[in-house]
Amino acid sequence: MSAHPILDLVQDHDVKQAKGFRAAAERITGASLEAAYQQEVAAAPKRSEQGLGHLDVRTGRRAKARQHGKDERHLAEAIARAAKAGNLTPPNRPLELPTGESITIVDHNVPIRTAAPDPARGDADPNAGIEDVPLLAVLGEDRPAVLVLKFIDTDSNRSGANDTPLRLLLQGVAHAAAYDANRIALREEIAKATGKTTGDEAPAIIVAASPRYWELCRKREAQKGAAWIRELERIARESAEAIGCEIFFVSLATQGQPGWDYDEEGAVLSGPVVLAKAWEGSAGKLKAKPKSSKKSEPAASLVEADPDRPARRYSIRDTYEVADLIQHPKLGDGVVQELTGRDKILVLFAGEKKLLVHGRV
Repeated sequence: MSAHPILDLVQDHDVKQAKGFRAAAERITGASLEAAYQQEVAAAPKRSEQGLGHLDVRTGRRAKARQHGKDERHLAEAIARAAKAGNLTPPNRPLELPTGESITIVDHNVPIRTAAPDPARGDADPNAGIEDVPLLAVLGEDRPAVLVLKFIDTDSNRSGANDTPLRLLLQGVAHAAAYDANRIALREEIAKATGKTTGDEAPAIIVAASPRYWELCRKREAQKGAAWIRELERIARESAEAIGCEIFFVSLATQGQPGWDYDEEGAVLSGPVVLAKAWEGSAGKLKAKPKSSKKSEPAASLVEADPDRPARRYSIRDTYEVADLIQHPKLGDGVVQELTGRDKILVLFAGEKKLLVHGRV
């Protein structure tokens, strides 16, 4: 079994495909994400144990021009340089989320690996699949945050191969787990670099993509409608409850094409950046169905807990039956109402039904 279950999800075929990522999102719950998150934290490399730092670590040659597959790295560098120079946003205005919370950029392309992955070790290598954190930041006064970037040109007709919104979300969750695994070392480095003392909250995750990316995501035939947005918003809510990671989806607009240039130091922004909501607030909400003149069907009766079966603590690896009494660490006591699909159960908690996963090996 892989030590990096979230990174495995990032590479999952359905997660990467426009036609499959909504169904893949439906299979992800806060409980399953929390279990995978804790595994990622435990398996993440620890640079401080090797005497290595995270901030202001630069390797390789400085970029002099756009390179295939490197737009996000170059944009991250340009944003961090502009933040340091004080010209990331219009004069006298802090960089803010659409919610109004300020964002202090700390560093870009922050390394987590302690060494290059060893192919001979495969999944047993803690460095396998680990990527740099595109942007590390502080949200508000003391909330750590990781930013995942996705850039496409304003005239692009494709949103990028294999880069679905779900995949970007999961990459952010993996970066957040890497931060949590190195929290103490990073806290000291952030305080030294910015003077800010980060708290003990789980990192916020900001998925920032070009406005054109979100536009194309809404236009693709395989993604028309609000179902995929609804699923991502649900995962964000459940992630905040189960892990503590708030997830924000924003559009990141740059000036010019692509929005940065190059000098002797590397990528540099052409002008200020602007953050806005990735989609309108009502995008993921179900539209009310028109009233029908037909008489409504009688409400389905609720299943009571079987008194002959002992209560069981919820685990995604256990299998449950209708009328089982489940003790959930977040939702409390619930009764299984029905089995839905191969590995899902509908459970009634305090008058509200929740869809949970079970029988996962």
